[in-house]
Amino acid sequence: MSEKIWFVTGTSSGFGQALVNELIAQKQKIVATARHLDQIVHWQKEYKNVYTTSLDVTNHDDVVRAVNEAIKHFGKIDILVNNAGWGYFGSVEESDESTVREMMDTNFWGAADVTRTVLPFFRKQRSGRIINITSVGGLVSSPAFGFYNASKFALEGLSSALAKEVAPLEIYVTNIEPGPYRTKWAGSSHKAAIETIDDYQKTAHANANNTESISGKQDGSPELAAKAIFKLANMTEPPFHFLTGINAYQRGTALYQETLTEFKNNEADSTHLNYGDEDYWK
Repeated sequence: MSEKIWFVTGTSSGFGQALVNELIAQKQKIVATARHLDQIVHWQKEYKNVYTTSLDVTNHDDVVRAVNEAIKHFGKIDILVNNAGWGYFGSVEESDESTVREMMDTNFWGAADVTRTVLPFFRKQRSGRIINITSVGGLVSSPAFGFYNASKFALEGLSSALAKEVAPLEIYVTNIEPGPYRTKWAGSSHKAAIETIDDYQKTAHANANNTESISGKQDGSPELAAKAIFKLANMTEPPFHFLTGINAYQRGTALYQETLTEFKNNEADSTHLNYGDEDYWK
């Protein structure tokens, strides 16, 4: 792949950190961002192709500043990677609304704001790649993760519309949809409901406890995922969905197979709801 300029959010750990390291190895130019600059500034000190800057994706002025800094430093951005995000564990009823709104501000609104800020530059140059680190949880919901699922479903839905809007401009959107990976997501990068309800012990609590118990032991390698992301960015026509890992692939394909079966089982009722179909319902 020829040298490109990448703008990556949330690079202090996990997928973001692994991706920056892969891009350095691939001799790309990178704008690495994180909420706390001290956690990532070492890259800029060690590598001339890396520019680091702080970025709180929930702050619009900060987003505009960081994007403009990137353009000023490297002249353009070729590939945007929306990676900043965190998780929340708790049943829908137990969840604290103020906290999950904060999560939505990062996972959805933050990614949307960064994307909307970069899009004018992509449109002007008639090229660009937008890569969103969503989740298989943006396709398949699970007990304890309802609001996290909602944040990722929202990003999936927005991205689907955006992909159709910008395709004629040679701008491509790809959603990276990981299952369990050895990041901090199930550890320090999530918050949880404080007040719990016993009725959810066998569903939400059991699933949350199991997820937390495997933190740091997941099979998924962020380093290999970074290699896949780099390959996707080099494709002439990259896919919109990329099920990232065997867990995500199995769950994602099972969902669509089950959904198609459900649709077909109800086809007769679903397709007799127009004016003129009254006799069908007698």
